[in-house]
Parts: sequence; C-alpha cells; structure tokens
Amino acid sequence: MDVTPLPLAVVTGGSSGIGLELVREFAENGFEVLSCAEDETGLQIATQMLVADGHPVRSVTADLATPEGVERLLAEIGGRPVDALALNAGVANGGPFLETPLEDDLRVIALDVVSVVHLAKRLLPRMVTRGAGRVLVTSSVAARMPGPYYATYAASKAFVQSFTEAVRYELKDTGVTITALLPGPTDTDFFEASHMEDTRVAEQKKDDPAKVAHEGFEALMAGKDQVATKSLKTKMQTAMGAVLPDTAKSAVHAKMTEPRHSDQEA
Repeated sequence: MDVTPLPLAVVTGGSSGIGLELVREFAENGFEVLSCAEDETGLQIATQMLVADGHPVRSVTADLATPEGVERLLAEIGGRPVDALALNAGVANGGPFLETPLEDDLRVIALDVVSVVHLAKRLLPRMVTRGAGRVLVTSSVAARMPGPYYATYAASKAFVQSFTEAVRYELKDTGVTITALLPGPTDTDFFEASHMEDTRVAEQKKDDPAKVAHEGFEALMAGKDQVATKSLKTKMQTAMGAVLPDTAKSAVHAKMTEPRHSDQEA
C-alpha cells in the first residue's frame, strides 16, 4: 500500500531559538522537517527531543557560512520537493566596526547573506517548476535602520529584506510565496553569541521565540509578504524605521547597541 509522504519543510538554524521553534511549528502542523545547524551537539539534542515527542524531524549538521556547508544541506535534500523553506540561520558580530575581527564580520555576511542567496538560487527554481512552495526568510527590525555597533549584521538584514521583497515580486504569479519575518529582540542566545551582553538592548524585555515562530509560521502559511512580531517595542521600532531620517535612526539605534564599556570610557 502506497503511503503519501508528508510535505517537507527545511529549516536552517534549527538547533535553538526561533529556528528550533519553527521546526516545532512545522512538525506540529503536518510537515516532515529537515533541520540544519552548525552546532552538532545542540542540533542532535533538539532533534532527539522532538522525535521523542513523536514529531517527524531529522537533521543535518552543516556550516552554512561555507559553500561546502550549503552543498551538504542540498545533498541531504536530494531530489525531494521542498514544500516549505525557512531561511533562518544567522549570526551577528557586536562591537565598534574598527575593533571587530575582519573574519567575524565576513562570517556574518557569509551566513546571513550569501547562504540565503545560495539556497534560494538552488531551491526556488524547483518550487517554481512545481508551481508551489513557501519560503520564510528571517530578517529583523534592524533591517529598517542603520545599526551602529553591529554594523555588518544590520546591513546584512537590510540586504535580506530587500532581496526577499524583490524576489517575492518576481515570483508573484508562480504559485511560490516568500515571507519576511522581522523579529525584534528575542529571548535566545543571540546577544551572548554576538558579544552584545553589555548593551542596553540585551537588558530589555524580549519576545518569546515560540511566539515569534508561531507568528512567522502563520504569516508564511497565509502567503503574507512580511510579519513583524507584535510586541509594542517591535511595532515602535518598525514604525520609527519608516519615518525617521537615517542619521536619527543611527543615533537612536546606537543608544541600544553601544557596548557599556564605551559609555564608561566616554
């Protein structure tokens, strides 16, 4: 007896935070999920936890900041149709631009920008050929304004946001939808991993990653162009990004992202 396979969702950055919650959302809503992350231990623990709960999740460890890592994920997908793709993996590099290591800044661009373009270029044509598919790209409210003290991250998210909106328009008559998710500060390990623990933004109340992922999933399934998480803080940041001049945006943003030790030295 033939059994119809579950639709396949691929999630990058699936070992923790918003990515892990997206994996859970897809699995709880009838998808088989392929979860990808660089953190092999964290990914295995997260996947085992979900499988133990009865969810159809498998994983592949790959460093998507490298072309080889992207190709490894693509090889794991093989020729199987991807019904939903969540391009969520990302990293930041906090601190004054002149002081941050070049290799760290280039890694931000490689993971947050290059891997998104690489995976989209390889997987979107298949979706278009089938006339069906959904793509969720994790952008950020930081995409709407310059980001002093994590300049490469904010610039990368600005690229991702523009890229998402442009490709969505190009594919508007194909049956494939692309949705941008714009989270604000979220309760994940983002600030620790990005060396931004000593900033005001790291100290403020943060959104629940499960709630952010749920809102992103619902927007994706509805075919919306974008969704900003619904905390008042995030709404205000998004609105501010639409009306203030860039110099004012930079000044406001810098108050939240400047390292505390810079304040003390000043």
